[in-house]
Amino acid sequence: MDILVGMNFPGRKLFKIFWTWYNKHLFFNTALAAVLFTLQLVHLYWLSAHVVSLKLTGAGHFELTGVWEFLILLVDYMEIPAIIATSLIYLNDVRSGRILHGLLYLFLINSQWLHLFWITDEYVLNYLGVEGVGIPGFLAWVALGIDYLELPVIYDTLKRLPKLLQKRVLK
Repeated sequence: MDILVGMNFPGRKLFKIFWTWYNKHLFFNTALAAVLFTLQLVHLYWLSAHVVSLKLTGAGHFELTGVWEFLILLVDYMEIPAIIATSLIYLNDVRSGRILHGLLYLFLINSQWLHLFWITDEYVLNYLGVEGVGIPGFLAWVALGIDYLELPVIYDTLKRLPKLLQKRVLK
Protein backbone atom coordinates (compact mmCIF):
# COMPACT_ATOMS: atom_id res chain seq x y z
CA MET A 1 0.00 0.00 0.00
CA ASP A 2 1.39 3.37 -0.96
CA ILE A 3 -0.17 6.36 0.81
CA LEU A 4 0.76 8.59 -2.13
CA VAL A 5 -1.62 6.70 -4.44
CA GLY A 6 -4.43 8.99 -5.46
CA MET A 7 -2.69 12.09 -4.12
CA ASN A 8 -1.91 14.79 -6.61
CA PHE A 9 0.77 17.27 -5.58
CA PRO A 10 3.75 18.96 -7.21
CA GLY A 11 6.79 16.74 -6.98
CA ARG A 12 4.80 13.49 -6.72
CA LYS A 13 6.73 12.09 -9.67
CA LEU A 14 10.04 12.89 -7.95
CA PHE A 15 8.82 11.12 -4.80
CA LYS A 16 7.86 8.10 -6.86
CA ILE A 17 11.27 8.03 -8.58
CA PHE A 18 13.07 8.38 -5.24
CA TRP A 19 11.06 5.66 -3.47
CA THR A 20 11.41 3.32 -6.45
CA TRP A 21 15.19 3.78 -6.30
CA TYR A 22 15.16 3.48 -2.50
CA ASN A 23 13.25 0.18 -2.53
CA LYS A 24 15.39 -1.18 -5.37
CA HIS A 25 18.42 -0.65 -3.11
CA LEU A 26 16.66 -1.39 0.18
CA PHE A 27 19.33 -3.79 1.45
CA PHE A 28 22.11 -1.25 0.91
CA ASN A 29 20.08 1.61 2.41
CA THR A 30 19.15 -0.45 5.47
CA ALA A 31 22.71 -1.76 5.90
CA LEU A 32 24.08 1.79 5.72
CA ALA A 33 21.65 2.99 8.38
CA ALA A 34 22.44 -0.04 10.57
CA VAL A 35 26.21 0.50 10.31
CA LEU A 36 25.93 4.21 11.05
CA PHE A 37 23.75 3.52 14.08
CA THR A 38 25.80 0.59 15.32
CA LEU A 39 28.72 3.02 15.65
CA GLN A 40 26.61 4.72 18.29
CA LEU A 41 27.13 1.75 20.62
CA VAL A 42 30.68 3.03 21.20
CA HIS A 43 29.25 6.42 22.08
CA LEU A 44 26.60 4.90 24.36
CA TYR A 45 29.29 2.97 26.25
CA TRP A 46 31.27 6.17 26.78
CA LEU A 47 28.09 8.00 27.74
CA SER A 48 27.24 5.38 30.36
CA ALA A 49 30.72 4.74 31.72
CA HIS A 50 31.83 8.34 31.83
CA VAL A 51 29.10 10.98 31.54
CA VAL A 52 26.27 9.24 33.44
CA SER A 53 28.67 7.78 35.99
CA LEU A 54 30.29 11.19 36.51
CA LYS A 55 26.93 12.90 36.96
CA LEU A 56 25.61 10.22 39.36
CA THR A 57 28.71 9.40 41.41
CA GLY A 58 31.17 12.19 40.73
CA ALA A 59 33.59 9.74 39.10
CA GLY A 60 33.79 8.83 35.44
CA HIS A 61 35.22 5.46 34.41
CA PHE A 62 36.02 6.07 30.75
CA GLU A 63 37.32 9.62 30.43
CA LEU A 64 38.59 10.52 27.02
CA THR A 65 40.84 13.48 26.37
CA GLY A 66 42.54 15.06 23.41
CA VAL A 67 42.12 13.26 20.13
CA TRP A 68 40.02 10.47 21.73
CA GLU A 69 37.49 12.98 23.05
CA PHE A 70 37.36 14.57 19.61
CA LEU A 71 36.83 11.15 17.97
CA ILE A 72 33.98 10.22 20.33
CA LEU A 73 32.31 13.53 19.45
CA LEU A 74 32.74 12.72 15.75
CA VAL A 75 31.14 9.32 16.33
CA ASP A 76 28.26 11.09 18.05
CA TYR A 77 27.84 13.45 15.10
CA MET A 78 27.71 10.42 12.77
CA GLU A 79 24.28 10.25 14.32
CA ILE A 80 23.12 12.97 11.91
CA PRO A 81 23.46 10.87 8.74
CA ALA A 82 22.25 7.86 10.76
CA ILE A 83 19.08 9.73 11.79
CA ILE A 84 18.43 10.74 8.18
CA ALA A 85 19.12 7.25 6.76
CA THR A 86 17.04 5.54 9.44
CA SER A 87 14.20 8.05 9.14
CA LEU A 88 13.93 7.04 5.48
CA ILE A 89 13.47 3.40 6.55
CA TYR A 90 10.55 4.34 8.77
CA LEU A 91 9.05 6.82 6.30
CA ASN A 92 9.12 3.93 3.84
CA ASP A 93 7.33 1.81 6.43
CA VAL A 94 4.64 4.49 6.77
CA ARG A 95 4.34 4.70 2.97
CA SER A 96 3.97 0.92 2.82
CA GLY A 97 1.16 0.80 5.38
CA ARG A 98 3.14 -0.04 8.54
CA ILE A 99 1.99 3.29 9.92
CA LEU A 100 2.06 2.71 13.69
CA HIS A 101 5.46 0.99 13.62
CA GLY A 102 6.91 3.62 11.29
CA LEU A 103 5.63 6.58 13.32
CA LEU A 104 6.81 5.11 16.64
CA TYR A 105 10.34 4.55 15.34
CA LEU A 106 10.36 7.94 13.60
CA PHE A 107 9.60 9.48 17.00
CA LEU A 108 12.34 7.45 18.74
CA ILE A 109 14.94 8.29 16.13
CA ASN A 110 14.13 11.95 15.68
CA SER A 111 14.10 12.60 19.43
CA GLN A 112 17.89 12.34 19.02
CA TRP A 113 18.00 15.95 17.81
CA LEU A 114 17.51 17.15 21.41
CA HIS A 115 20.42 14.97 22.50
CA LEU A 116 22.61 16.42 19.73
CA PHE A 117 21.73 19.91 20.92
CA TRP A 118 22.80 18.94 24.44
CA ILE A 119 26.06 17.26 23.36
CA THR A 120 26.93 20.34 21.30
CA ASP A 121 26.30 22.58 24.28
CA GLU A 122 27.94 20.40 26.92
CA TYR A 123 31.01 19.15 25.09
CA VAL A 124 31.74 20.71 21.73
CA LEU A 125 31.29 24.32 22.75
CA ASN A 126 33.21 23.74 26.00
CA TYR A 127 35.93 21.93 24.01
CA LEU A 128 36.21 25.00 21.80
CA GLY A 129 36.21 27.31 24.81
CA VAL A 130 32.85 28.85 23.95
CA GLU A 131 30.14 29.29 26.57
CA GLY A 132 27.10 27.21 25.63
CA VAL A 133 23.48 28.03 26.14
CA GLY A 134 23.50 26.11 29.40
CA ILE A 135 20.74 23.53 29.24
CA PRO A 136 19.17 23.19 32.71
CA GLY A 137 20.17 20.06 34.63
CA PHE A 138 16.83 18.25 34.29
CA LEU A 139 16.86 18.77 30.51
CA ALA A 140 20.42 17.42 30.37
CA TRP A 141 19.12 14.23 32.01
CA VAL A 142 16.28 14.11 29.49
CA ALA A 143 18.82 14.50 26.68
CA LEU A 144 20.95 11.71 28.18
CA GLY A 145 17.94 9.44 28.43
CA ILE A 146 16.87 10.22 24.89
CA ASP A 147 20.18 8.93 23.58
CA TYR A 148 19.26 5.44 24.77
CA LEU A 149 16.07 5.54 22.65
CA GLU A 150 18.26 4.68 19.68
CA LEU A 151 18.79 1.14 21.05
CA PRO A 152 15.45 -0.19 19.72
CA VAL A 153 16.21 1.46 16.37
CA ILE A 154 19.66 -0.17 16.22
CA TYR A 155 18.09 -3.54 17.03
CA ASP A 156 15.31 -3.08 14.47
CA THR A 157 17.64 -2.07 11.63
CA LEU A 158 20.01 -4.97 12.38
CA LYS A 159 17.04 -7.38 12.59
CA ARG A 160 15.92 -6.36 9.09
CA LEU A 161 19.25 -7.15 7.41
CA PRO A 162 19.10 -10.98 7.36
CA LYS A 163 15.59 -10.92 5.87
CA LEU A 164 16.63 -8.39 3.22
CA LEU A 165 19.80 -10.36 2.46
CA GLN A 166 17.77 -13.54 2.04
CA LYS A 167 15.40 -11.77 -0.37
CA ARG A 168 18.39 -10.41 -2.27
CA VAL A 169 20.03 -13.85 -2.54
CA LEU A 170 16.80 -15.45 -3.71
CA LYS A 171 16.45 -12.93 -6.57
